[in-house]
Amino acid sequence: MKFIFDYDTWQEIFGSIRKSKLRTAITVIGVLWGIFLFITLLGSARGMENGFDREFRNLATNSIFLWAQRTSMPNKGFQRGRQLRLKIQDAEAIKRQVPEIAFVAPRNVQGVFGGPPARVKRKTNSKTYKLFGDYPILDKVNKVKLLEGRFINLNDIEFEKKVCVIGEKIVDELFEADEQVVGNYVEINGSFFQVIGLYKESTSGGFERDDSIYIPFSTFRKINNMGDNIGWMVIAANKDADITQVEKDVKTVLKRRHNVHYEDERAFGSFNFGEMFKRITGFVGGIKFLTWFVGIATLIAGVIAIGSILLITVKERTNEIGIRRALGATPFNVKGQIVLESVFLTLIAGILGLIFSGMVLMAINASTKDIDFPFTNPTVNIPIAIGAVLALVVFGTIIGMIPAHRAVKIKPIEALRDE
Repeated sequence: MKFIFDYDTWQEIFGSIRKSKLRTAITVIGVLWGIFLFITLLGSARGMENGFDREFRNLATNSIFLWAQRTSMPNKGFQRGRQLRLKIQDAEAIKRQVPEIAFVAPRNVQGVFGGPPARVKRKTNSKTYKLFGDYPILDKVNKVKLLEGRFINLNDIEFEKKVCVIGEKIVDELFEADEQVVGNYVEINGSFFQVIGLYKESTSGGFERDDSIYIPFSTFRKINNMGDNIGWMVIAANKDADITQVEKDVKTVLKRRHNVHYEDERAFGSFNFGEMFKRITGFVGGIKFLTWFVGIATLIAGVIAIGSILLITVKERTNEIGIRRALGATPFNVKGQIVLESVFLTLIAGILGLIFSGMVLMAINASTKDIDFPFTNPTVNIPIAIGAVLALVVFGTIIGMIPAHRAVKIKPIEALRDE
């Protein structure tokens, strides 16, 4: 330990560095680039992971969106091309017959699938918007970010209440600046609805933006004379369920109920969000693995570069080492100086790499904050960052032993003869 804090030792190390400024700078840059690339890539991978978590945190990720289409095969006397319609009873049957399902949310909509949007009036203002008829269970599938008031509840469904939850854009377009929104009324398709909630735009995808209106499913069905028909349904499976198998089981149930041939794959359309989410998480996992592989490989390459430079340095300092040995320097002193120089260069390069990578990650975070891209808070855990620098030091110590061992093998007489 005394050797590390010896003034003469550090004077010799800095003297060696000054003699080979360009070579030392190139070596430091090589290691710096390794830690910089490792931390920057790891932080960027974390930023992408955080971005996807932010996008999907309000959605039931193990879910399926399912709707009815036309049959493509005849069955039991029914011709191909028959238009199917989902019923509210279908949702109940699916929930009852497929045990892996957590819940089913039947939905109706006006103004999305080619139909005309709903006409909404407020005093002299009039606009058209998307209108959704939903159950309270929707809030578990796609979390509605309320700013004021509440979402639809079972009481609204049971009594077919004319209440609605509206988005920020509708407030901006139909209401005056300081006007109270919750508790007021808007006219939807000729009927007055009381506003019970105000929500802000969701960033998690879907049809709903801040220009949509939610009303109770039963009310939507009544005012549009829908009967038992539903537009589509969102099916959420249990966390550990195989979502691909759940989709097959659901379609099997529906085919039996609607007399559809068991091989007809076009009768019911679906979007398996759970399967897509698994692909996304797999992609992010692959990026993280690649980041670790490239980063560690770059770190090792940088440390090996330090060892190579020090080997050349030892060769150039053969006379100097011989003189020191002749004057009484022990092998430990010679070896310690070489290893200490390796550790010093590695540590300086690692710290500079951390600083520069932190600045770059801060710049990336600032530049992506206001864009619609799944990327947020690109950070690296402090233990990982410190561990990377400590690993550099360990590698630097190990790699420094190679030129150090070569230096102590030099015999004083042969070193003094060397030109």
